[in-house]
Amino acid sequence: MVDNASTLEESASNEEVGEDKEDNRIRYDESELDERIIRAVSEMGFEYMSPIQAAAIPVMLRGKDIIGQAQTGTGKTAAFGIPVLSNVNPDDKRLQAVILCPTRELAMQAADDLRDFAKYMHGIKTLAVYGGQDIVRQIKALSQGVQIVVGTPGRVMDHMRRHTMKMDAVKTLVLDEADEMLDMGFREDIETVLKGMPEDRQTALFSATMPKPILEITRQYQKADAEYIRMTPKEITVKSIEQSYFVIPREMKFEVLTRLLDYYQPQRSLIFANTKRMVDQLASMLKDRGYQADGLHGDLSQNQRDMVMNIFRNGRINILIATDVAARGIDVSGVDCVFNFDIPEDIEYYVHRIGRTGRAGKSGKSFTLCSGRETYKIRDIEKICHTKIEERKVPSAKDITKAKSQKVFAEVIDVIENGDVDSVMAFIQQKVEEGEYTAEQLAAGFMRLKMGKDVEDLKIPERRRGGRDGRSRGRDGARSGYGRGSRDGARLGYGKDGRSGRSRDGKGARFGRDGKPSKSYSRDGRSARDVRGKGSRDSKSFDKSARTFRNADKSGKKGSGRKDSMKVERSQERFFGRVAIKTKGADGKFYND
Repeated sequence: MVDNASTLEESASNEEVGEDKEDNRIRYDESELDERIIRAVSEMGFEYMSPIQAAAIPVMLRGKDIIGQAQTGTGKTAAFGIPVLSNVNPDDKRLQAVILCPTRELAMQAADDLRDFAKYMHGIKTLAVYGGQDIVRQIKALSQGVQIVVGTPGRVMDHMRRHTMKMDAVKTLVLDEADEMLDMGFREDIETVLKGMPEDRQTALFSATMPKPILEITRQYQKADAEYIRMTPKEITVKSIEQSYFVIPREMKFEVLTRLLDYYQPQRSLIFANTKRMVDQLASMLKDRGYQADGLHGDLSQNQRDMVMNIFRNGRINILIATDVAARGIDVSGVDCVFNFDIPEDIEYYVHRIGRTGRAGKSGKSFTLCSGRETYKIRDIEKICHTKIEERKVPSAKDITKAKSQKVFAEVIDVIENGDVDSVMAFIQQKVEEGEYTAEQLAAGFMRLKMGKDVEDLKIPERRRGGRDGRSRGRDGARSGYGRGSRDGARLGYGKDGRSGRSRDGKGARFGRDGKPSKSYSRDGRSARDVRGKGSRDSKSFDKSARTFRNADKSGKKGSGRKDSMKVERSQERFFGRVAIKTKGADGKFYND
């Protein structure tokens, strides 16, 4: 067993994986792996091992326990899957390897990948077991002989209790996305599975982070000489991802999203939203606009989730909208663009999101839509993830029309070169000879038919950068809030002297420095409350908040004006959503400030 956490840290310093340089990469066809695996991997389009694969595969092939710290999208499945397949005896029909995954989707994807790796290794059977699928069907498959099981902890534990999954011949156990499994409450299930395994087994644990519960599991259930291989967040494939963000009003986010889709025209894209409701809304609105899109979230049944993932993988739809939780099991190659329709509530999710593009040495793009104070979250992401995110302007109507024209023209050329156009050439020539339309007019008409209507330029208001925090200042020098501000309606600001924006006569801030009426008062001097009517809910909440701050400013019992101003700021933060600020330690983990 691993003695303590310091052992892990010491080994990490020796086995930390750096960025793969061109001349240091290991080619699959030059490795000592099974020729059948090399052939299958080559056909899948992989030429070089990723850093985590190059470090982990030799260690696992030697039979040693391993702790691999790596994020989604770094090639972990091959890192443990290839050694697992290499150690399986196809003549022995007993269960020889168990791989635990946090979600059904990830279990299914890992099982599919293993089958692809074992394409030419006849006699090896892999089975995915998870909740939501008929357990009788799984029992029947297990009884026919399966060497590798990939499953969720709960369902694997169910089979162990039913004695339909016997562990006496298991040589390797893999815990994939271990931190996610613990976050989802699977610790007891995992320990039940671990206790039912042979003591001389090989245990491989892969996790994006190394929280204390993970270290406890490694101490208790892994051998003392387990090797710790770490890829820090800094080394994720961010270098191959072009990251951008757009600052726009909240109500324009959907329109901007569609324009980005039209301009960049990704072959396959993922859109992330923070709520199930937003996923459904985006899927419905995109379908109404003619996009091939669908949504994925936790409220869908297993059959619905499987159907959505299948049509996304086979190309029947090219846009998938998902929540972070539902996307944990998504592992689809060929994603060109990732769109953050909502900025993730946890900054670490940002890395997981964009890590789904720019894989296998290919480039990718990520776009984040933010409004108001959310620009601060971009700065936090840049700081914590050690990356640069470029602010961009929304493509103009002219740019989008040009992009659409180029795409349609390329499709037309492809049809001319590879399709059968002879059958319609005579018809076109006849129409041209009739003299009513020229060939150019007909071509332009077909282009327009394919492209659809032109869009108009969006009138996006320019950001004001008057204050230190990026917000504009009013005419009286006080900082103004964003949008509708806090729920209680208070929009009070404080000047440099810490006083509220009130006039010295104590009658309220009716006039600015230029002598013109304040926005809160009409030209005849009546307050906004008087104009709206005393009975309105907004007027009561506004007056109550204003009175509270005025009294505090006079008496000083509730603290200085600046302190009270912070109360308004925090209220506005609740409106716009807080983000957890974490600092990365020397060990690669993130800690709350």
